[in-house]
Amino acid sequence: MNDMRTFILAPSGMVQFWKPVVLCFVIAGGTLQSPLSAHSAELGVFENQGDVGKTSQTAPSTFDPTGSYLVSGGGENMWFTNDAFHFVWKQMSGDFVLQAAINWQHSGGNAHRKACLMVRQSLAADSPYVDVAVHGDGLSSLQYRENAGGLTHEIQANLSRPPTAGIRRQGEVFFMTVPDSSGPTLTPSGAFIRVKLSDPVYVGLAVCAHDDKVLETARFSQVALEARAPQPEQKPVTHSALEIVPIGSKDRRVVYHTLDHLEAPNWTRDGVSLLFNSGGQMFRLPVTGGKPAKIETGFANRCNNDHGLSPDGMSLAISDQSRGGKSLIYTLPVLGGTPKQITKLAPSYWHGWSPDGATLAYCAERDGEFDVYTISVEGGDEKRLTTAKGLDDGPEYSPDGKLIYFNSDRTGTMQIWRMKPDGSNQEQVTNDEFNNWFAHPSPDGKWLAFLSYEKEVTGHPANKPVRLRLMPTAGGPIQDLARLFGGQGTMNVPSWSPDSRQVAFVSYELIVP
Repeated sequence: MNDMRTFILAPSGMVQFWKPVVLCFVIAGGTLQSPLSAHSAELGVFENQGDVGKTSQTAPSTFDPTGSYLVSGGGENMWFTNDAFHFVWKQMSGDFVLQAAINWQHSGGNAHRKACLMVRQSLAADSPYVDVAVHGDGLSSLQYRENAGGLTHEIQANLSRPPTAGIRRQGEVFFMTVPDSSGPTLTPSGAFIRVKLSDPVYVGLAVCAHDDKVLETARFSQVALEARAPQPEQKPVTHSALEIVPIGSKDRRVVYHTLDHLEAPNWTRDGVSLLFNSGGQMFRLPVTGGKPAKIETGFANRCNNDHGLSPDGMSLAISDQSRGGKSLIYTLPVLGGTPKQITKLAPSYWHGWSPDGATLAYCAERDGEFDVYTISVEGGDEKRLTTAKGLDDGPEYSPDGKLIYFNSDRTGTMQIWRMKPDGSNQEQVTNDEFNNWFAHPSPDGKWLAFLSYEKEVTGHPANKPVRLRLMPTAGGPIQDLARLFGGQGTMNVPSWSPDSRQVAFVSYELIVP
């Protein structure tokens, strides 16, 4: 074939050359498929295009010199264990950022159709990947598959139809960026995930119709793809994201993202708000997001991450170290007020409230030993419930008041235990290769949610890969709710929604500006 090229006059008046289209087709399962090696025309910053997975409808993507791409894709879905979509890509290694303004060309269509900024390990349908997806209904999320053939999960951003969006890679960390409130500059959205993808990876633009009988087209404009060299002299900044995860779908949602360090969400009894601590203060935030409101705690301005609500939702227990530099337990009205001191001795760290509202359970250090104690909500003398050598921590009542769950390292690793409210009949609940902390029974009594560190991690430090895990209180397999970067502050205290369907937590990430 002669090496001939056609040309068109670009809007700028310059001549834009286009490579000839060489299309080959194969029959796959009775469906006409175009191979990934088929070019359409010049693809700007990208190298190639084609369909990934099984698609009945296909069309080449187009590019114009203004930096816009029209990408049309078919395919049934990009979810579960396999994907089907059209992909415009190039291979890259190292850190990078890809961003674009994404707009659907036509209204209607399937609400779950996806236009994506994609990072993929391979062009196989079941490949590990991370992407930023803008759905037909406006939902924007960070989607990911950690292993070949594994299930896909997502972290939903608290922003619908972002005018521009980006995906950034920083080593194993991938995160979604969106415009900040002050202008068009893209900043982290709070949706972070760590996925191990080996270099090189496929980076580009993807569209899935979520209906294999049709083609859907999205315009990607203002497309920018930039390699980012590591900057060892720059110190990473800690980002905090308050998230919610439904135990059914396990698809996380970011409620609030900030550079402030926040910790340990509680869920109010009406299911409307979340409480958390930050900078020694207590705050309330709508579950739907928004701006946190400070809860007045008087002199108590060094509140830590051990706090929670009374069964009737009218009172708040806090652990604060403003007086004497060691933590004491106080109660106050949930809307704010003057704290009332409950424990006489320090340090004491609140963790549980009995269902009848009469008793508080807490961890305390006495004579060099950390154990579980209880005390009347009116104060008075405390009662020691555990005496084993080592650390006993995180006591929390079952919703029927018949048990107290806690964590203990008396067997050599930190595991979940339970006992009767008087301290009798102490029995081990978990026994695995993880260090398990802070068991939270669901309000319906069916589940335990807890935090797990890898076996080699001692204590409950911050900034570690951790898992939120879920197990039936009656016994049975333990499942992962979420894997994240966090630990201390992630889920120290009761954090179930009142309907027992969702768990609130805080994830963290270290991001180089």
